[in-house]
Amino acid sequence: MQILLVEDDSALAELLCDELEAEGYQVAALGSAEAASDWLDGNSAELVISDLRLPGQNGMSLLPKVKAQPQAPAILLITAFGTVDQAVQALKAGADDFLTKPFDMDHCLLTVNRLLEHRQLRAKVAGSGFHGMLGESPAMQRLFKSIEQVARADGPVLILGESGTGKELVARAIHRQSQRRQAPFLAVNCAGIPGELLESEFFGHAAGAYTGASKARQGLLREADGGTLLLDEIGEMPPALQAKLLRVLQEGTLRPVGADKEVAVDVRILAATHRDLEQRVAQGDFREDLFYRLETFSLKVPPLRERGDDIALLARHFLGQQQAAGKTRAQHLSPATWQRLLGYDFPGNVRELQNAMERAAVFCEGEAIAPADLPARLQGAATGDDQSLFDSLGQDALPPLSKVQQDYVHYVLDKTQGNKVQAADILGVTRRTLYRWLQGE
Repeated sequence: MQILLVEDDSALAELLCDELEAEGYQVAALGSAEAASDWLDGNSAELVISDLRLPGQNGMSLLPKVKAQPQAPAILLITAFGTVDQAVQALKAGADDFLTKPFDMDHCLLTVNRLLEHRQLRAKVAGSGFHGMLGESPAMQRLFKSIEQVARADGPVLILGESGTGKELVARAIHRQSQRRQAPFLAVNCAGIPGELLESEFFGHAAGAYTGASKARQGLLREADGGTLLLDEIGEMPPALQAKLLRVLQEGTLRPVGADKEVAVDVRILAATHRDLEQRVAQGDFREDLFYRLETFSLKVPPLRERGDDIALLARHFLGQQQAAGKTRAQHLSPATWQRLLGYDFPGNVRELQNAMERAAVFCEGEAIAPADLPARLQGAATGDDQSLFDSLGQDALPPLSKVQQDYVHYVLDKTQGNKVQAADILGVTRRTLYRWLQGE
């Protein structure tokens, strides 16, 4: 990662360069705001560290230039004690943090690491991952690849997954990856439309087709002509309508209610459900021929409990959204809170995690989200088994604190699939401390 250091005190600049480069960062050191401004015209950095008092223009003058960068670097200001008020003004103007001279070098490096990790989080929030979906787990990477593959075809797609897994996001991603991306994308919940209105809603109707139908209506299938129509909760569609939908898939034509002739329509059907359609076929509630027609391309959206460290990735993402909206003072999650999240099954999947993080961010009164800020159902997660384990041990068998710490560190590393940056964040320590713990084993 590239850091731009703007400091006219050569001794302090040399010390900071040595320490930052020892941490693996690349550092460009300059002695004035003017030189830094020129450097930013042709270079980019992830972090700018600048003294407030500089020869010529002061560090404040760099803020507009830094914030105007395509991917704005984080900004850390260095100030003498007498200019703290000015540093606070700089925070209001867009700086991310400040250090007061003389400062502790370990504290400085911790601040640098935090700002860089927070910037990465902001970039992920802004980038929104793969068509609005975040996921680094193998299960999600396989799903992203499958979406790209089925998007190239033009047949119907059946999207399966539990409630809250993001089936509509998958459908939108298929549409955006397809050749129909410039045409309409419409989504309708089959369970949310009264049965007597379903046929008219889908197929449209002619004027005077029934009482109250004073004007002709196209219907969803024709409104999505040339594009994509998502039928959410397809398992709730009545059998009579299933037969008519099958005809649209096979013939590419439909007959509006009350019309005397058929109309051609070109629409790609995506169907989503959390139900077991094969079971509904066996029970006679869903047409077998429609099921096999829809299943030409089938995608399974994995539940959150099977996505490993995506829980941590998504939790930070949702906290970042609340931070960006100015709705919380929280900066991170406490280790105990991480334990609750990582030990919970999330039956409501991503939607439940998002709601939990929004609630926790609002109720948090400090910088760290505590277990008490979480919804009640998550507050006791991952604690019951641990409590009973300790209760079952006799006094002679109680492990020393170092052993408990060691086991928990490895538990977190296992949950984050060996990602030491995420593990250190969850444990509430610096990467330096985590490496020291691991090397001391």
